[in-house]
Amino acid sequence: MKIAFIGTHGVGKTTLCFDLASRLKRLDLGVDIVKEVARACPLPINQDTTLEAQAWILHQQIAQEIASAAQYQAVICDRSVLDNYAYLVHRVGRRREYDALVREWVGTYEGLFKVPVLQPPSFDGKRDVSLTFQLEIDAVIDRLLDAFKVPAHRLDASDRPGWVEAVLQAMGLPFVPPQIDLFAQPA
Repeated sequence: MKIAFIGTHGVGKTTLCFDLASRLKRLDLGVDIVKEVARACPLPINQDTTLEAQAWILHQQIAQEIASAAQYQAVICDRSVLDNYAYLVHRVGRRREYDALVREWVGTYEGLFKVPVLQPPSFDGKRDVSLTFQLEIDAVIDRLLDAFKVPAHRLDASDRPGWVEAVLQAMGLPFVPPQIDLFAQPA
């Protein structure tokens, strides 16, 4: 099972990844988180990004997802190829070769969850803090979702505390671990 939280920067995807991972571990699943790869990019990111930087990020995202899925039952991604691609599109426009890659790869997620913008981004050492840039990326993500006809669950902006339960419900997973009957008679 591979789940990705999609959305612009500063909306709480990382926190959601860890909250969901905790819940899935309680369901006795082997879980890994593919962290946001842009933070490790040796090239400019945010508003100063380049085609080369975004190509590096897209390929790293895919490589890390492949490696993680080979070892774990559940993979939670702090971004998907689609929202990483949104930064490339914002900077240099859509590219036919990347459209094809993203369109194909986005089908590998069993669940895509769009995280809404609730507040401007805060500085964390890497993240761009421009509200305008944040909203522009969010709009590009929405356009790409529509263009690629990607089925994504949109998390309810008015129910932040219920987001993990919304993901569990959409994925058909239980909210609590099954109870072990300690007093069951052996068969």
